[in-house]
Amino acid sequence: MLEASAINVSIAGTQILRSASLSVGAGRTVGLIGRNGAGKTTFMRAVMGLIELSDGEIRIGGERVSGQPAHVRAALGVGYMPEDRRLIPEFSVEDNILLPIRALGRSLDRKRLEWVYELMPEIARFATRRALALSGGQQKLVALGRALIVGERLLLLDEPFEGVAPALAQRLVEVIGALRSEGLSVLLSESDHVHSASLLDALFVIERGEVSEREKEVGSVGSERV
Repeated sequence: MLEASAINVSIAGTQILRSASLSVGAGRTVGLIGRNGAGKTTFMRAVMGLIELSDGEIRIGGERVSGQPAHVRAALGVGYMPEDRRLIPEFSVEDNILLPIRALGRSLDRKRLEWVYELMPEIARFATRRALALSGGQQKLVALGRALIVGERLLLLDEPFEGVAPALAQRLVEVIGALRSEGLSVLLSESDHVHSASLLDALFVIERGEVSEREKEVGSVGSERV
C-alpha cells in the first residue's frame, strides 16, 4: 500500500532523512519508532507531500506520488493525523472531521461519517461542540476521526499517544486495533512502542534520519525501549 524508497529530505540546508525506505503492506499496521528529533515527523510529512523530497520515490497503492501536491494523497484514500492535531479551534468537532471532504470538493458520504461515530461514539456525543472546548486527548480522537473520513486505504498517525492520559491512550489503542477488521493499512510513529506493541505487524526504527527494519517477535516488542 505504501512504498517509500531511498527518500532524502533536507530542511534549511540540513539533511534530515537519509535514503530512508519503508513499506506498509495492505491491511497491515506498521510502527516507525525513534527518539525525538530522529526524523519521524519529517518522514510522515514527506510521505504526505508536505515536504519536498531531494531524492527518492513514494508510491501509494502502486501509484507514484512523489512531487505531487498533498491533496493527491487524500484523493487516493490516505488519511493523516499530525502530531499536533491541527484542529481549527473555532470549528465544531464535526466541521473539523469533514474538512478533508470539503477540501476535496466531494459530497458527504453520510455512511462514512456514521461509521466514524460508531467507531468512536465519544466524539459523536460532542459533535456540535467547538474543538477549543475539548481536552488534548479528546482532540486526538477528533483528529483521528478527520483522518478516517478520507483514509479508506491508508492512515498515517504521527505520535497518536503523545501527551495523552493513560485511559485515552488505551482508548486510542482499542480504536486503532479495531481498524484491522476494516482492512486499513496503518503507519504510526512513536518515540517507543509501549502503547503500540500489541498492534504492530512490522516495526521500523529511525535514527538520525536512517530507517532500518527490526524483526518483531511475538510478545517481545513491548519489552524494550528504543
